[in-house]
Amino acid sequence: MEFTKDTLLKDILAAYPWLKEELLKKDERFKKLDSPLGKIFLKKATVADLGKKAGMPPEDLLDQLALVLEEHK
Repeated sequence: MEFTKDTLLKDILAAYPWLKEELLKKDERFKKLDSPLGKIFLKKATVADLGKKAGMPPEDLLDQLALVLEEHK
């Protein structure tokens, strides 16, 4: 699956259900994903939305995603 800044997080997590936990381990900025509001956010948000919430450019988040996926091949 190829990701862009417009890819929906729910689609990514449907393809890689373990990814959220790995992101939580990698970077403290993703801890918000485990909150009740985070669970609502994940249903509608894109990679760009998550980057904005985490305070990182979408390109950096895409790099993080690629790195985590590469580590789990």
